[in-house]
Amino acid sequence: MADLSVNVAGISAPNPFWLASGPLTNTAYQVMKAFDEGWGGAVWKTVGEPVINVSSRLASIDYGNRRMMGLNNVELISDRPIEDNLREIAEVKRRFPEHAVVVSLMLPSIPEMWKDMMHRVEDTGADGVELNFGCPHGMNERGMGSVIGQVPEYTEQITAYAKADSRLPVIVKLTPNVTDIRNPGRAAVQGGADALSLINTINSVMGVDLDTWLPRPQIDGRGSHGGYCGPAVKPIGLYMVSALANDRKVKVPLVGIGGIESWQDAVEYLLLGAQAVQVCTAAMHYGFRIIRSMTEGLNDYLNAKGVARVEDIVGRSANKVGDWNDLRLSYSYKVVAKIHEDKCIGCNLCYVACDDGGHQCIDKGPEMKSPVVREEDCVGCNLCALVCPVPGCIEMQEHDLGIVETWRQRQDRLTSLS
Repeated sequence: MADLSVNVAGISAPNPFWLASGPLTNTAYQVMKAFDEGWGGAVWKTVGEPVINVSSRLASIDYGNRRMMGLNNVELISDRPIEDNLREIAEVKRRFPEHAVVVSLMLPSIPEMWKDMMHRVEDTGADGVELNFGCPHGMNERGMGSVIGQVPEYTEQITAYAKADSRLPVIVKLTPNVTDIRNPGRAAVQGGADALSLINTINSVMGVDLDTWLPRPQIDGRGSHGGYCGPAVKPIGLYMVSALANDRKVKVPLVGIGGIESWQDAVEYLLLGAQAVQVCTAAMHYGFRIIRSMTEGLNDYLNAKGVARVEDIVGRSANKVGDWNDLRLSYSYKVVAKIHEDKCIGCNLCYVACDDGGHQCIDKGPEMKSPVVREEDCVGCNLCALVCPVPGCIEMQEHDLGIVETWRQRQDRLTSLS
């Protein structure tokens, strides 16, 4: 049995799977039910001055037979009184002392309010707080949420408000609605953040009903931009986690969020530098029970790899992601497609894709059983393998041309010759 326990900036948990702040962590009933199922931690739905929400709040995108490939919401922070939330947080922590209970906070930019709330959260026994600097709708129109996370100076300042006169670890949750995630990440660290979590939801308009011409979700005939999440956003989350993991100015633990619904998704985040992960959409879609396959799958994976502790894989792939300038150029190294005739079903999708959207290097004649790649013209773009419906039919074979040169090395070489 591998050791799945984690410690993120002093916040310990029996496993790296935490529920993210959202509708599914709104009450003690939900969080305790999740812990009973096996979740290692939970970030309580954002607490602040109670708001009045709208109805309806969610919309989703289906893709093929897949439901909820992406989810959009316009729900705001908790509409429950602060006192009720804090009382229930204390109750959960008493019953589950070994689990991570983190409280998401969102307050106006007033130091006294932050000081007061941090002390009130401390009194509950919670393990830490997460500053919601990412909510892209509703609260940002009120001067909170992503408007803080989009301005590094504000991020640093409000983080410092939370850190002042408090012993609780502070996690800053970053918005992806920025040009370069490193800037707010560095600012949060400068303000005293003990850890960073990312990504929050992405600004989006989910769609328009073609019959009624109303946006989705619609609230009495109107809609608004909302936060986009779900499996579709995972590549964005992975990129941003890797960007911060490789940033020398960000030397704090990271918590990965975005499109995680399996142990494999979680391992990808861990390999790129996250010490724990948060899950929201998948648990809303399939229920808290998905944690069983997540912990079992992660344990089996670590055992198969001969890894004793989950923390031993954190960041193992991070340094494999870097600048394009450091990739070997195609006259140095390339991959070439090979179509295995014995597996080809003759659908010609590879031929059509290559001819219209690729590099016109696949031939298909009337007497040919399957298309054939002209290796000398193939640039190794992968398009044919991506569209092929038969696993293993198109193999991308590596060709090492003996030269090792990247764009950066090429430019240095040319400069030395001039």
